[in-house]
Amino acid sequence: MSSKVYFIDFKSDSKKNNIPNKIKRLYDKAGIKEVLSEDDATAIKLHFGEKGNNAFINPIFVRQVVEKAKESNVEPFLTDTNTLYTGSRTNSISHIQTAIENGFAPSVVKAPIIIADGLYSKNSIDVAVNLKHFDTVKIAGDIYHSNSMIVLSHVKGHALSGYGGSIKNLAMGCASASGKQIQHSDSKPDIIKEKCIGCGICAKNCPVDAISLENKKAKINKDKCIGCGECVTVCPKRAIKVQFETDVDLFLEKMAEYAYGSVANKNKKVAYINFVMNVTPLCDCVPWSGVPIVNDVGILASFDPIAIDKASLDLIDEQLGNEHSDLKCNHKAGEDKFAGLHKNVKAKRILEYGESIGLGSRNYELIKID
Repeated sequence: MSSKVYFIDFKSDSKKNNIPNKIKRLYDKAGIKEVLSEDDATAIKLHFGEKGNNAFINPIFVRQVVEKAKESNVEPFLTDTNTLYTGSRTNSISHIQTAIENGFAPSVVKAPIIIADGLYSKNSIDVAVNLKHFDTVKIAGDIYHSNSMIVLSHVKGHALSGYGGSIKNLAMGCASASGKQIQHSDSKPDIIKEKCIGCGICAKNCPVDAISLENKKAKINKDKCIGCGECVTVCPKRAIKVQFETDVDLFLEKMAEYAYGSVANKNKKVAYINFVMNVTPLCDCVPWSGVPIVNDVGILASFDPIAIDKASLDLIDEQLGNEHSDLKCNHKAGEDKFAGLHKNVKAKRILEYGESIGLGSRNYELIKID
């Protein structure tokens, strides 16, 4: 049975068709209010963006969702979890400050900010899933205790998972720091010595000091490495690689199981909205934003995280690739854009495995809204 995915494009020619009004129209047509009950504490799950990044979802767009949710007499709050790696969102203090500096002040978005896993990511619940890789998963306490959830995802590339959308927003975004580490634990990278210039950027960004410089080359202590992948992302020479053939499929399967656990207690009171715009090569966790690999496409809504991500990827693949971006191949319409960007990652594996464990369906009906 196919899942319904609603889609509205970014074409605007009047006040009626500006993006804020299109978001409200999409919300109504998709029936998102059906997952909300009066007096719910409703989590608006999103990514606030790292300091220096500017590709995250526009706070003005987020406000439209908050205002629509309030029509159901719920109490919405914006939420995310603290990061595993070093940066401006490693604890709730700097995380909230970063969110405000990036435009998500309560006065703008009309909802408070709550970092769901607590000050130092110690607020988590062990949720039973009983799947292949995990019996339990560590989900942020305030995500778990929320009564309903609307997941807002910016669809973009990712160095380890190939792409990021609703599933990754659930998997990494709803996990405590220890839960994130467990998902990453098998993805330990290696240094390509011929490419390494000994700049030390990887060592400075390693959260557990597992990287040192020896003879002007980076060296990774595999016993200390937690597999977070931060070094892969920040290396200016792409001199650090993951063992993709063995590690990444496992990583994607683990993420799917964490996504499953993040909504396990919600009784289907979860809706998803994907923003397919500013489709940058890397995630919003990096302190910069690269040139988008395709033009802006539109916004999607669904109650199925697998279906909405599959539809998002299909729409991206239909576009012409931007030859002035990091996309070096697969520029033609119909070609796999994220495979062209991160060629060693079988990004769609997470959809296959997620479907097999009951997270959602890859079969979908795309319903276009005017």
